[in-house]
Amino acid sequence: MPKWIHLRKDLTLSNLNLRDLFLLNPNVVFLNHGSFGACPRPVFEAYQQWQLELERQPVEFLGRRFGVLMREAREALGPYLGAAPDDLVYIPNATTGVNIVARSLLLAPGDEVLSTDHEYGACERAWRFVCEKRGARYLRQPVPVPLESPEQVVEAVWSGVTPRTKVLYLSHITSPTALIFPIAELIRRARACGILTVIDGAHAPGQIPLALDALGADFYTGNAHKWMLAPKGAAFLYVRREVQPLLEPLVVSWGWQAERPGPSRFIDEQEYQGTRDIAAYLSVPAAIRFMAEHDWPTVSTECHAYLCETGKRLSALVGLPSLSPLTEDWCAQMAAFPLPACDASALQHRLYTEYGVEVPIIEWRGRQYIRVSMQAYSTREDGAVLLQALDELLPR
Repeated sequence: MPKWIHLRKDLTLSNLNLRDLFLLNPNVVFLNHGSFGACPRPVFEAYQQWQLELERQPVEFLGRRFGVLMREAREALGPYLGAAPDDLVYIPNATTGVNIVARSLLLAPGDEVLSTDHEYGACERAWRFVCEKRGARYLRQPVPVPLESPEQVVEAVWSGVTPRTKVLYLSHITSPTALIFPIAELIRRARACGILTVIDGAHAPGQIPLALDALGADFYTGNAHKWMLAPKGAAFLYVRREVQPLLEPLVVSWGWQAERPGPSRFIDEQEYQGTRDIAAYLSVPAAIRFMAEHDWPTVSTECHAYLCETGKRLSALVGLPSLSPLTEDWCAQMAAFPLPACDASALQHRLYTEYGVEVPIIEWRGRQYIRVSMQAYSTREDGAVLLQALDELLPR
């Protein structure tokens, strides 16, 4: 009998567990919601219904109803994000949002894009690509860990600002270290200095409350298909109205110089790109309803508690401190924990093949970290399986 079956066979699930409403393989301890998310059955059914509707009359759907359907989807998303619906557009993923902004900004030789060493690799590549084309510089400001206060992050980042800094690019919740960065103060400082702010919020929507209009970032992109539970390929780009004229369409199509203009040039150019499946976008309102119907603040609170319990026991197991205090200021439903020096690829492989634990082992700054996610389908027992597996595997 595989070890992971033995470990889980007598476990009692929490009353809060919603695992039956997800399509996940019940034989997998899924602690990697942060990578691709998981969509609940009711939301996935709504997604399939939109796809069927498209196929039954594609001309009616895309030719006549497209504008109304997309507007209704934006109007559901806007209040959830604390943003005006016409300052949002749907896009496939947050990386696309970063590309739209990076490729639009008129960086000149010698200009600097300031970021941190906690950023997501795909988006870093987008900035480096653009900077190399323009003769600008992409700078990764170190933010040392462990962290104890928001001021540490703010001062570490701001110490990299120079007279050449044109853009401040930050993650709201970092990918490799899973830390919630205190971005509001950095956005405020940047605005006062005339520096544009671009925020990668890939992990934020659905994991922490957002009020984008109040936050004041110039550009904010986030995923709906991660913690918001929407189908894969649903994300958004928010652009503060005053800077919308700075953007160009990543794909030039009928929305450029539109014959029948919509709410704004921003919406026209970014939203209408010819034939594509918009079912994932149209399913976002169903995901928002699902969270409301299942008291998501309570779900998130319980997941945070499971994460903290698991994290404290994990840190004690390996004898290494966490990257920050395990409080809601620094983490919500996802956190990264340092591991002793190990073969990251081999450990991740054995966790999955021998124990059925799906969890990422990340290499960052020459060290190995395990990034644990807790979602509505997670239980305290899932954390126990992970801890027992690590206890047996790490000494090897």
